[in-house]
Amino acid sequence: MSFSGGCLCGAVRYDISAHPITTRVCWCLVCQKIAAGNATINVCFQSASVRIEGELRDYVSTADSGNTMHRRFCSACGTHVFSGSEARPQLVFVRSGTLDDRSIVKPASTIWVSRAPPWSWIDRSLPTFDRQPPPLPG
Repeated sequence: MSFSGGCLCGAVRYDISAHPITTRVCWCLVCQKIAAGNATINVCFQSASVRIEGELRDYVSTADSGNTMHRRFCSACGTHVFSGSEARPQLVFVRSGTLDDRSIVKPASTIWVSRAPPWSWIDRSLPTFDRQPPPLPG
């Protein structure tokens, strides 16, 4: 299975040659800023399986979890495409909205629900975590 996607303007394109490890809905405060007040949906892959074309910018910050994060976005249109943690460089999270076919991934859990606004809709049929869940394998 392979996945492809890119930014809004098309200056950044990527191909992924692996199955996703997991897909999470994230309500951390940074993700809410990225998503204009909503949660982000992020698909986790092995970093080595991702091939990128185009120029990305890198914004480094400290996440609510305390991890040093790299959030990578298109230098032309500003679309957030990837994020990753220095603690787990072997993993990359892809913003699901950048996938060419978003129907191929489905959230497996919702994280940082303690930061979600009171009006949020949270799918309680999925596992939920008040904060950061345990580290993923890989």
